[in-house]
Amino acid sequence: MEIVRVYTKLRAEFGRQGLFSDRAAELLGDLPPDPSLALQFIEKTPRDQATQACRDMSEHQVNTQRFESESCGINHVEGGWPKDVNPQEMEQTIRFRKKVEKDEGYMNSILQLGSVTEHCIRQNNAIDIYQGYFEDQDQVEEIQDPPSAKTINVFRDPNEVKRTVTGLSWHPDGGRKLAAAYSCLEFQKPCRDLSLDSYIWDMENPNRPEMTLKPASLLVCLDYNPKDPHTLVGGSYNGQIALWDTRRGGSPVEVSSVEQSHRDPVYKIIWLQSKTGTDAFSASTDGQVLWWDVRRLCEPTDRLVLDLSKEGNLDRALGAVSLEYESTMPTKFMVGTEQGSVVSCNRKAKTPAEKIVCTYEGHHGPVYALQRNPLFPKNFLTVGDWTARIWSEDIKESSIMWTRYQMAYLSDACWSPVRPSVFFTVKMDGVLDVWDILFKQNDPTLSLKVCDDPLYSLRLQDNGGLVACGSQGGGAMILEVCAGLSTLQKNEKSLLSAMFERETKREKILEARQREIRLKERSRSEQSREEDGGREDGEDSPDQLIARAETDFFSVVEAEQRRREREEQSQQEKGVCEEKEVKAETKS
Repeated sequence: MEIVRVYTKLRAEFGRQGLFSDRAAELLGDLPPDPSLALQFIEKTPRDQATQACRDMSEHQVNTQRFESESCGINHVEGGWPKDVNPQEMEQTIRFRKKVEKDEGYMNSILQLGSVTEHCIRQNNAIDIYQGYFEDQDQVEEIQDPPSAKTINVFRDPNEVKRTVTGLSWHPDGGRKLAAAYSCLEFQKPCRDLSLDSYIWDMENPNRPEMTLKPASLLVCLDYNPKDPHTLVGGSYNGQIALWDTRRGGSPVEVSSVEQSHRDPVYKIIWLQSKTGTDAFSASTDGQVLWWDVRRLCEPTDRLVLDLSKEGNLDRALGAVSLEYESTMPTKFMVGTEQGSVVSCNRKAKTPAEKIVCTYEGHHGPVYALQRNPLFPKNFLTVGDWTARIWSEDIKESSIMWTRYQMAYLSDACWSPVRPSVFFTVKMDGVLDVWDILFKQNDPTLSLKVCDDPLYSLRLQDNGGLVACGSQGGGAMILEVCAGLSTLQKNEKSLLSAMFERETKREKILEARQREIRLKERSRSEQSREEDGGREDGEDSPDQLIARAETDFFSVVEAEQRRREREEQSQQEKGVCEEKEVKAETKS
């Protein structure tokens, strides 16, 4: 066959992108048929041909890494525990796991194994066409949104006479429900038409409570059982303890007897970590801490009188307002009192006198909130009067960190269960404050006006995303915090640990310095007494101290008055100058 036409193209134009455009049809060539080629075709007779219904498949192979899988099994029994840990005891295993999780070597091993595990998992996944293969996630920093929170639900007391929400408890199974205790803590307030009911609310239905709890007296506090989400225990205004099973209706299934219960309102009740999951303990302003087995509430299983003289005298006992219990330390618990002190106790002590270990003094009023840090149990948070304080168990003389005095009284506080450096406080002016001590210590990171009524109670969901606040007007507000306040930040644990250690060391140095100064003053006063023949002239009398305090106070007041007068005078002079300037402009 002859070559009719040759198309030539430069080598540089090979692979060049084709440019297409709309234009009219154009005939480039015409090849007429050749009748002589028809003689070369052979016509075949018709015949049957079988077809396959399924789709034809083609087989091909590519150069990929060969992976061979193998199925195997292992018979695992309890092993790998230290000799001093009994694997059958849940408390010991939980305590050992917590100890291992806090080890730096454990964290580094998990981080190293995480990348290897992720690589193996990705090998078995299908290719994602939207995956970014060249992103370096370590260098790309996420844009942090400013701290924020928004109200998503409000549960209001359905009764005409509104009561204070004095206690809150989230459902342990995902936090889909919220139990609220309604009470009136104002002594001798007229209680006409005052309902005794408390309620369990569903997050999806804020218009009507899911269940009504009917106690014999107003509920001051209540708490869901972490092991059995159908049961919850509550403390009443008359001192009784009641147990509810939500599967059996709103009436309590067990109630403690009046003779064996508290003599004052039960301000706090907490479930204990035990094998049966039926143990709890309560605190009241009558000066007692009582332990209960909810299967038999006729009498308490144990009793502790908060008498600091360790004589067990109920008349000299300190009134308990708040409680703290950490499941990893089952023998220790702490009690916040009406007198502003925190009492650290040991339940397993042999004698009642040895159960009270030490006290921490630091508040001018009742300690309304007391909670250990979820990741650093040696450090705990207290709220009383106008401040919130962070303490260390190693220092009993003073707290290691504290907020400045607020304009409104603080009523409750709690740590974030997710971020160990964040805690929440509520105040009597209806404001919720969120503190991030790694970011800022002088002022709260976020202040939100929740309602016009005073806020009395506060409780966080286990995942840290939802906050429940109870008000004096009977409203339970549910707020959703932003992801920055409910997600663990990078290096947060190590930074907070270093901060707590630094502040603890600083307080120890200051306390040692103060003790040294006091010893020097004492030795100097004793020496002056010996020189003066035993007279106590070196010590100031109470009248002299009062007179000196009055002088200092009035000097401060006079200095403040002079400062205000100077400011008013400067403002008046500024106003006169502005009037003269205005008159001059009008004349011109």
